[in-house]
Amino acid sequence: MATAPIATTGHMPPPSLSRSLAIQSRVVFALLMREVLTRYGRHNIGFLWLFFEPMSFTAGVTLLWNATMAIHGMDLPITAFAVTGYSTVLLWRNMPSRCIDSVKTNLPLLYHRNVRVIDIFLSRCLLEAAGATLSYVLLIAFFSFIGLMKLPEDVLKVIEAWLLLGWFGLALAILLGALSEQSELVDRVWHPLAYIIFPISGAGFLVDSLPKSFQAVVMWVPMVHGMELMREGYFGSLIHAHYNISYLVVTNLVLTLLGLAQTRKISRMVVPE
Repeated sequence: MATAPIATTGHMPPPSLSRSLAIQSRVVFALLMREVLTRYGRHNIGFLWLFFEPMSFTAGVTLLWNATMAIHGMDLPITAFAVTGYSTVLLWRNMPSRCIDSVKTNLPLLYHRNVRVIDIFLSRCLLEAAGATLSYVLLIAFFSFIGLMKLPEDVLKVIEAWLLLGWFGLALAILLGALSEQSELVDRVWHPLAYIIFPISGAGFLVDSLPKSFQAVVMWVPMVHGMELMREGYFGSLIHAHYNISYLVVTNLVLTLLGLAQTRKISRMVVPE
């Protein structure tokens, strides 16, 4: 006697964490490659603009500082001071600019089952981080080769500072990218605000060279702590750095949680479930 078929609900079991991460990695990589082709195309030097653009900006500022012998607070090699300062600015400043209003321009992609809002943010931030990092490494190698700067004294501290500032830029980018989908003011406010923040971000000064009263003020700026750690790793005993890594980490964690919460909120708004 034949048995009746067992009724099923038609729902597949949720994928494992490892499979979900593998799927998301492929999605982010595909979006990243799409962004490279969309932004830089296949003509002229193509994707080389990814690092040539930030490298040319930083190199231009460095040469200008050398030509004018700008005063930067202490008797330090001006080329290394400029390269470490402006490269890190490009790292954390460009990520939010690329994520703001990015969901609107990529809205059709979100109707694919595996593409999420966070994937768009991650792909754009990873692209900016890759360009800034490659630019930084090449500038250090080039200027060291021609004798304008030395290699860092403590490479691990430089890497730690770079990763912390990259995390800060990523968290800020995710938060502002999500908020920009809820208000047009974010785009209008961020660009002038980024230029206002730049002079107090630590790129052009050392905290120890500032008046005591102003030191307490700039230490509230999260990027200053990463910048001071970067300079300590690069110059070592030549400077007296002021930083609190715990403050920067806590700031990054708060921005990350706020950004993920806002991303989850807008994910329900832009794509019908």
